[in-house]
Amino acid sequence: MTTRDKPLVLLVDDDPDAVELTARYLERHGFDVVTADDGRVGLELALQRLPDVIVLDLALPDVDGLELVRCLRTMEVTAKIPVIAFSGHAFGSTAADAWSAGFDAVVTKAGEPVDLLREVRRVLRLPVDPLYGLGSEP
Repeated sequence: MTTRDKPLVLLVDDDPDAVELTARYLERHGFDVVTADDGRVGLELALQRLPDVIVLDLALPDVDGLELVRCLRTMEVTAKIPVIAFSGHAFGSTAADAWSAGFDAVVTKAGEPVDLLREVRRVLRLPVDPLYGLGSEP
């Protein structure tokens, strides 16, 4: 993680409602969030902003999430950034494909928002409360 006041999350998703809700939720829990609505813009922002973690939908226009994470893993500046697959299709072979492509975690959009928060905190190695699985503000 960098020396920012708050960890920066890059959220890449083409569903405006999901982006708004997810970004607000993460911001309420102490993260700064920058968003992109497709894979190409997501890649540009990842290279420009070097976020602490990337939350990435798998089904994106232009460059899909699997292709984007493979690309991120090949570049030295982005290879170590944790990437979380965040998809409505994060089950079975889709989840296996995500793990194979290089994601650090897989979270379904159909789950509870706390599931995503827990994974973001885990991949960033932020303190965790054993009772709830969440830590204090970052």
